[in-house]
Amino acid sequence: MEVFAEYLARIDNPQHKSRMEEVLGWIIKTFPNLMPRIAWNQPMFTDHGTFIIGFSISKYHMAVAPERAGINHFTGEILQAGYNHSKELVRIPWDSPVDFLLLEKMIRFNILDKAECSTFWRK
Repeated sequence: MEVFAEYLARIDNPQHKSRMEEVLGWIIKTFPNLMPRIAWNQPMFTDHGTFIIGFSISKYHMAVAPERAGINHFTGEILQAGYNHSKELVRIPWDSPVDFLLLEKMIRFNILDKAECSTFWRK
């Protein structure tokens, strides 16, 4: 979590900060082989130099970015969880619980799908 300390310290809203700490800490514990980092002023995780998942905060939701392939693969489950999404991110409202099973599936999907990827983003 040290990598994210400065980012987390800048979050003014206690609810948003707590949620972000919970999610980032869960990923670190669940996926210890992923590399935590800050890029584009956002917390994210990489595997062998390729992007796996990233996060950002807005007034109404936490945005989860598993890349378009992750969104496309899990659209049905995203909607079932009660979240909406765009082409590139899932919006988890602050007043909704985090579906950690779905988050785990998205991360595992990206790890496997990008196992041979040699670029940061999918082409």
